[in-house]
Amino acid sequence: MTIRVLIADDQVMIRDGLAALLSSDPEIEVIGQAGNGREAVDMARALDPNVVVMDIRMPEMDGLAATAELIGAPAGTDTADPADVRPKVLVLTTFDLDEYVYEALGAGASGFLLKDASAADLVTGVRVVAAGDALLAPSITRRLIGDFARRRRHQRPSPTATAGLTPREMDVLRLIARGLSNAEIAAELVLAEQTIKTHVGHVLTKLALRDRTQAVVFAYENGLVG
Repeated sequence: MTIRVLIADDQVMIRDGLAALLSSDPEIEVIGQAGNGREAVDMARALDPNVVVMDIRMPEMDGLAATAELIGAPAGTDTADPADVRPKVLVLTTFDLDEYVYEALGAGASGFLLKDASAADLVTGVRVVAAGDALLAPSITRRLIGDFARRRRHQRPSPTATAGLTPREMDVLRLIARGLSNAEIAAELVLAEQTIKTHVGHVLTKLALRDRTQAVVFAYENGLVG
C-alpha cells in the first residue's frame, strides 16, 4: 500500500528536499507541503495522509501544537482512541532540543528523526511510523524517555492502570519499552510473531494507547522498565 505523506516545514528548500527524497521511494507518495502548523492541520484534514513529517519551529502554529491538534489530544496528555484512524506524526528535531521532544511525546508524536539523518533513515522512519511502530533512535531513547518520565512523575497513572493486563501482556509491554520489534519479542518469549502481534494489540487496546510510542512512555512512567 502506498504511504501518503504530508510535509510541514517553514523553509521551502527543506520541504522540496524532503519531498524529493521521499518521492524517490515507489511506495511513498508526497501529497502536500505545508509552510506552518496551521496549514499542516488544515491540509491533513483535507488530504488524509498516513504520515505527517512535522518540523517544530514554524510560524502561526508550531509543530507541537499542530501535532496535538492532529492527534486530537491536548499537549501533555496521552489519551486517544486507539480505534480512531489518525495520521502518524514523525517529528523532525535536533539533538540539543530535548525539551521539544518531551512535549512532542505528550502531544502524540509517533517518532523522532534528527535533521541530519540520511535519506535512507528518512525513508525508513516514514515506513516505521506508518506501520504503527515507534521510531526512537537507540542513541537518544533511554535518556529522552527516562527524563520525560521523571519530569512527569506527578502525573503518573494509578497503580491499577495495568490491572487488566495478563502476565504475558505485561512481559510484552516491558519488551516493547526496551525497543524490541515483534520478531525480537517473539524470539525472547519463544512465541510465534503473529501471537506477539495479537498481544501488542491487546496491550494498546486495554491501556487506551494509540501506538507503540505511547506504550514506551507508559512503561517508563509506571516504572515497568528502568
